[in-house]
Amino acid sequence: MNSRERVLAAVKRQRPDRPATSLRCTVEAWDSLKKHLGVETNDDVMDALDIDLRWVGVPFIGPKERSAIPLGSEGTDFWGCHNRKVENDFNSYFEFDNHPLASASSVQDINRHDWPSLDWWNYAALPAAIQAANRKEPRAIMYFAGGSFETPWYMRGMEAFMIDLYENPDIVDAICSHVTEYYLQRAFRAIDASNGMIDMIGSGGDLGSQRGMMVNPDVWRERIKPYSAKLIATFKKRGFSTFYHSCGSIVPVIGDLIEMGLDVLDPIQVSAAGMKPEELFPAFGDRLSFHGAIDEQELLPHGTPKQVYDETTRVIDILGQNGGFIVSPNHQVQGDTPPENIVAIFDAVRDYRW
Repeated sequence: MNSRERVLAAVKRQRPDRPATSLRCTVEAWDSLKKHLGVETNDDVMDALDIDLRWVGVPFIGPKERSAIPLGSEGTDFWGCHNRKVENDFNSYFEFDNHPLASASSVQDINRHDWPSLDWWNYAALPAAIQAANRKEPRAIMYFAGGSFETPWYMRGMEAFMIDLYENPDIVDAICSHVTEYYLQRAFRAIDASNGMIDMIGSGGDLGSQRGMMVNPDVWRERIKPYSAKLIATFKKRGFSTFYHSCGSIVPVIGDLIEMGLDVLDPIQVSAAGMKPEELFPAFGDRLSFHGAIDEQELLPHGTPKQVYDETTRVIDILGQNGGFIVSPNHQVQGDTPPENIVAIFDAVRDYRW
């Protein structure tokens, strides 16, 4: 069984030859891993660790004044949001300090915004990126389309957007409509350019906090769910595997996501209320596959390699009972995580026996 087949089996909740794997890191964590493994590129790291699921994106070729990566670099991003750099001892982060729709007071104001062009992306670069990921063996390829909850509040500001959910639903609908349609059409272009080499379409938006949902589930169902469904059901109907990312505790709406056509839920923030593997698998394991679940808040930065190895094995025992689990840290690995602990995750995967 090759890498791609391993992930596709996990999506269908069928036991592959070994658990499937995935990995995301901050720049600092990638650099630490490259030094530890004695390799030069992020792809080299993933090949050395035999990571099965690979994420691909399209390079930005639009105007320089809109070229910042949302939450990934300083400056103004393609939506018109401005990001500033903040640093701690281990990582650089980027946070919003300007929301372009903050002062909008009507749907007309929303429609008049300088919305990005679909032509600002180099879709033709996708085949080469996928071929690079597949250089060692065929990998499962995921394209992340975007999200219908986070991007709208990025543009509006979180407090204003949360108030709009109750007091200005027409503004919510206008922003979500523009954002969702853009992400849909961009994904369609990426799919066309990929020559059939994309296996999974991702979408997402953090709905949960450590203790529960940030949005009343019924309000989410009324205002946000229809748009999120477009970024899941549309691609499910076209034969793609589907993936949704939300940090935090989101138990009340997991059934809704399954109803939309979701195959894989990420990142399984095990320290959040109700998100422990032993709670999730009995409730949803017959209808849903899981991605993540190796704790990045406490275990990976502060544990020993043996503790990481043992916990990875334990989580596979639970979430992987029917094969429906892609093993990964439950978010981007941060710069304060020893590279030995990251390697220990994938040592445990390699050694695992069903």
